[in-house]
Amino acid sequence: MKKLKFLIILLVIGFSYNACQKEEYSLGDLTAPTNLIITAQIEGVSTTYPYGEGSGNVMITAHADDALAYKIDFGATGELSFVPLVNGMVTKKYTTTGVNDYTITVVAYGKGGTSTVMTKNITVRSDFTPDPMLVTNLTNNASKTWIVDKDVPGHLGVGPIDNPAPVWWEAAINEKVACCNCFYTTKFTFTKSGSNFSIQVVNPDGAFTKTGSLTNLPGIPASGDEGCYPYSGGTGAFTFAPAESGITASTETVINLASNTTYIGYGACQSTYEILEITDTYMYLRVQGTETGNAWYLKLKPQS
Repeated sequence: MKKLKFLIILLVIGFSYNACQKEEYSLGDLTAPTNLIITAQIEGVSTTYPYGEGSGNVMITAHADDALAYKIDFGATGELSFVPLVNGMVTKKYTTTGVNDYTITVVAYGKGGTSTVMTKNITVRSDFTPDPMLVTNLTNNASKTWIVDKDVPGHLGVGPIDNPAPVWWEAAINEKVACCNCFYTTKFTFTKSGSNFSIQVVNPDGAFTKTGSLTNLPGIPASGDEGCYPYSGGTGAFTFAPAESGITASTETVINLASNTTYIGYGACQSTYEILEITDTYMYLRVQGTETGNAWYLKLKPQS
């Protein structure tokens, strides 16, 4: 009996010991991905068109040994902005008109968050000719002045950037008259001179804007509530480019402002406005908002 008890005690101790053992895990070799290669195939490259025939389309692929995922910055803006590079490949449309240089940056991620970074410089040609009727409606083929249309609902709206509608909020008729009437009195004059385009912003009652980093208008205070702030306006060039949003209800054309002294509707640090719809008497614009993940909508009419 004593031997049997002794054996039972040994078995209990053995089971307890095994139960208390910590399982050990290993990530294995945490060497970063190697042999990262970036290829960029510019559409339409030939002897005649060494930078492409003007579509701006570039097929980009990345591959590295032992890579689990990739992220890419296309070099199309002044700041690094990485997005996932699914399956290591994507076709990017570069829309800045003319022949321009870009630096592509790819990060290849391996086990345990290890990473390898590589850059590649490319030169791409992008041509874009806007619809002549769009130009006529916007500029009258000479000069035309627009204002925000306070007399219609939704003349200012907000929605998610990935949903082509201001589903979060829309301004009521005359909504900003009491607090910020400068929103309605500011004039935006679009001018066509030959093949060149410019915009003049005139602010008789100041600029409707936020403050600090949410605007790049010179002279606006570093802090304060949304409202009207003294601003003398400005003049600058603009160009047309193809839209990249993929919105079907759109002219598929954007206005790119070249100067931080100019803006359309709301004085923010954004310079690319997609023309969703335009006629001789109506213009509907969409622009990425200053808050991450949102878009603003603007309805304008010609100054009477």
